[in-house]
Amino acid sequence: MVLGARALRAAALLHFLCLLWATFALSQNIGLPKSVRKAQDTTYGGHWKHLTFLNQVLQNILYILCTTIDTVALCLPSEEKTVSRALVPIRDFIFSAFVFPIGLFVAVAFWGLYAYDRELVYPKELDDINPSWLNHSMHTTILPLLFIELYICPHKYPSRIKGIFGLAFFAVTYLVWILWVHYKSGIWAYPVLGVLSPGGMVIFFFVTFVIMVTFYFLGEQLTNWLWTRRKKKYA
Repeated sequence: MVLGARALRAAALLHFLCLLWATFALSQNIGLPKSVRKAQDTTYGGHWKHLTFLNQVLQNILYILCTTIDTVALCLPSEEKTVSRALVPIRDFIFSAFVFPIGLFVAVAFWGLYAYDRELVYPKELDDINPSWLNHSMHTTILPLLFIELYICPHKYPSRIKGIFGLAFFAVTYLVWILWVHYKSGIWAYPVLGVLSPGGMVIFFFVTFVIMVTFYFLGEQLTNWLWTRRKKKYA
């Protein structure tokens, strides 16, 4: 075992706190009662056309799985093997193929475009709808959550074929979805898509996927480097 009982309890606490924050941030994004949002997204596709929102959903799913696994391990040790056998592979695949590369991409792409021209990704009028801290909960705090998870939990990456295929399936599905939203409503999920030519859009989507794959490899290498060192230390 790489981590001792004390470290496992600490990881469980961190997972629970991350789940509370991720759930709160998601609830404020979708405008649940007492939300700080001044208006909800009622256009075609709603929040589901935004990669930021999908990433928040994925993070919530991940932390629900993590908290469930931790709770069983700490409170029902006799059931740990059964639950872990069923849920750990799902948890690890979601983190490796979706949460890490997509979450890192959301943060890097959003703030990169924001710095270049915010109107391409987050028009100024949105400041009247979302307070600044909510914007950061959607596009900034997701980043430390990724590295906290990478640091406290030894995720087993799938084979590269399976991992890249999973990421590619998500990317293609999302691309088809936002093209459908535009076809049905004339709305682009992000303003930057409205200023690109068809050729420019193809290049944009291709570069976007290459970046996501690069982030997938980054997560894989960081995980291997960190947990190989820990296994040697505790061997």
